[in-house]
Amino acid sequence: MCAGKIVTGDSRHGDDVSLETRDLSIRFGGHVAVNAVSCMFRRNTLTAIVGPNGAGKTSYFNLISGQIKPSSGHVLLNGRDITSMRVADRAHMGIGRAFQLTNLFPHLTVVENVRLVLQSRCRLGLDMWHVWNHRKALVERAEQVLEMVALSAKSHVPAAVLSHGEQRKLEVGLLMALDPEIYMFDEPTAGMSVDEVPVILDLIRTLKTHSAKTILLVEHKMDVVRELADRIVVLHNGNLMADGQPDAVIALPVVQQAYLGLAPVQEEA
Repeated sequence: MCAGKIVTGDSRHGDDVSLETRDLSIRFGGHVAVNAVSCMFRRNTLTAIVGPNGAGKTSYFNLISGQIKPSSGHVLLNGRDITSMRVADRAHMGIGRAFQLTNLFPHLTVVENVRLVLQSRCRLGLDMWHVWNHRKALVERAEQVLEMVALSAKSHVPAAVLSHGEQRKLEVGLLMALDPEIYMFDEPTAGMSVDEVPVILDLIRTLKTHSAKTILLVEHKMDVVRELADRIVVLHNGNLMADGQPDAVIALPVVQQAYLGLAPVQEEA
């Protein structure tokens, strides 16, 4: 659960804490993008992080995954302080975030993109002897991942020729190949066609069945949040505003105003 904010119901689903932020803050000049956010995330829980544009959601994700360093505060993984660790080290420890499109290898085939992630996960590095010995198994596993994200038909085309929606599916496939302990999805269905969205949502539903996984989801579509989330955390102007079970959080007047842009419901006299 998160400290010092509106808490509705039991927000501590699942087993023990896997990820925690303590007074985590980031300032860009005079602007405070994330303001002393303390929050615990537990295994077997999908937490949706919501808020209006500029609320600090992506900055908070960047702090957890290591893309940016905090001005103050700490990030802990299974009780270990990882605040000073690089992105790659956090990834090897179990924090996985959907790859940005710029991190794809555009001139390599789709299956080779996935194979390279699997190779990295197995820590085979650039030892060509070991890579060659494991190549068949890596390619077979890569093909399985592509089937899961409905990209088997595009496995041997360069990543650069994929549509935007297909590239987003490949991002998710790369994250699946990494098989982290912490899954971080930042608007995974953004830019996808109506036909492509169900593939990603089905994958996230499947991940929820794995009790050892902790899932963080930034998402603007409230129908997706209502369906998938076990818990909602609300950020607004960098501050943690609310934390709790989805229906209770969405019903809060402060959330209705800040996130949905609605006037609070007035009770009849």
